[in-house]
Amino acid sequence: MKLISLLLALGALAGHAEPDNAATPQVQTQSTRLSEREDISRFIDELVTQEGFDRTALAGQFDQVQLKPHILDILDRPSTSRPYYEFRPNFVNASRIRAGVAWWQGHAALLEAVSQKYGVEPEYLLAIIGVETMWGKNTGSFRVMDALTTISFGYPRRAEFFRKELREFLLMARTEHADPLSFHGSYAGAMGMPQFMPSSFRAYAQDWDGDGQHDIWNNPGDILASVANYFAQHGWMQGAPLVAPAVVDPDRIAPLVEDKFNLHYKLSELADYGVSAATAQSGDPLAVLVPLETSAGTTRYWLGLGNFYVITRYNRSTLYAMAVHELAQAMKAAYLDPSRLPAEPAKVKKKRKKR
Repeated sequence: MKLISLLLALGALAGHAEPDNAATPQVQTQSTRLSEREDISRFIDELVTQEGFDRTALAGQFDQVQLKPHILDILDRPSTSRPYYEFRPNFVNASRIRAGVAWWQGHAALLEAVSQKYGVEPEYLLAIIGVETMWGKNTGSFRVMDALTTISFGYPRRAEFFRKELREFLLMARTEHADPLSFHGSYAGAMGMPQFMPSSFRAYAQDWDGDGQHDIWNNPGDILASVANYFAQHGWMQGAPLVAPAVVDPDRIAPLVEDKFNLHYKLSELADYGVSAATAQSGDPLAVLVPLETSAGTTRYWLGLGNFYVITRYNRSTLYAMAVHELAQAMKAAYLDPSRLPAEPAKVKKKRKKR
């Protein structure tokens, strides 16, 4: 899914693909029909032979694609990282908590039904789409076929990945009985409220109401069920904790910090690296070490448990996963106890220009 890892690196906001920054864009002019370009024509031939597409129809669709060279400029910006104390306020704030609670109140029965079926708590379903797109306010304005074609045939280092996504997208559009040029999403091809890449859409998108469509743009049931299915398929355990504070020996943790996305150490094994849980844990769970800079010069350490790891499958960022967790908990607290709903942020008055 998700795209956000790159957006985070760029300092802006989204399952699930992180385009690599170190590449030299290869932008060709669109002076001839795209279907006649050798590389695109060969790709069309593959789809015709391997997937049974009609060549004339597919060539006609590619000829309507508009390449977007500025997407390559975005992908090629140097990567920057931010500490958690700078990252967190963008996603865990009064505006987002209030909007999330309002969305919960408006879809309470649906959230409960989806939660029961898939075994994923409603607050985490809400938090994902809140962090990704602010509950649909920013799902992207690019035509998906334009974006994927631009990157697939203009950004060599990531061409293989994005050509696979372009193939998945065309298969998706055919299955959904929709014009591929009608889909809109992010500049990297992520779609809908959950910002699924096409491969994630085909693997996890759900038709909650049985209308024959998997509408992750506008159908709340399909949206929530799709996120819930993604979590369930990646091993989410309902009711299990996500994080626990950790005590560390800073001189011994370097290998764990480098290996933060691999959940293969039990808590007892982390002791060999100078890591222990600050609070009692049930059993001997698998865990990853999560260092977060919570203020300038201050790093706190957490143990990311199984469900935390699932969120990093949605987006490979521990900052993202912790922000989802904290937003989920804040929304749940305010939903259950309205007195904990943060005050509405004051509107900034624009100064009138002097004439």
